[in-house]
Amino acid sequence: MAKGDPKKPKGKMSALAFFVQARREEHKKKNPAVSVNFAEFSKKCSERWKTMSRKEKSKFDEMAKADKVHRKKKEDPNASKRPPYGLLLFCSEFRPKIKSTNPGISIGDVAKKLGEMWNNLNDSEKQPYITKAAKLKEKYEKDVADYKSKGKFDGAKEKKLIKISFSALVSRSGRLFTKLN
Repeated sequence: MAKGDPKKPKGKMSALAFFVQARREEHKKKNPAVSVNFAEFSKKCSERWKTMSRKEKSKFDEMAKADKVHRKKKEDPNASKRPPYGLLLFCSEFRPKIKSTNPGISIGDVAKKLGEMWNNLNDSEKQPYITKAAKLKEKYEKDVADYKSKGKFDGAKEKKLIKISFSALVSRSGRLFTKLN
């Protein structure tokens, strides 16, 4: 399917999902004017799926295996990171204080408190964070311009994708998750 295709599924599809999709397309070809209640249709497909032999399911299993290969942008480790904006600078300053005064507080509650604190500040109290963010943004834009002018930036290479298996993606995200916690 083409990029931006509205029929393109989001994420990987299971063998059952491919089966339901194939049955739905068959149904549309046979009965183009008939509207389908998708919940009932998928329930009937699920019942049919349970009675199918392994041989009948193998076609859809192969389609699901092929769909597990995901693409990921290759990022240049030398590229500049986007700068934080004023709210993030404020949060990075006050998050440790909130956590120390409220041990055991959840991440969501910390975010709520930080949001409330930020919203209760007047413009003059927010200004130092906004000014610092603006300076960091200027530096970032200068760094990006330097990076691109040195020839290290190549739009074609940036868009180049590498294939990784779904299991590798899961293990990487698992490592990332443990690092964040």
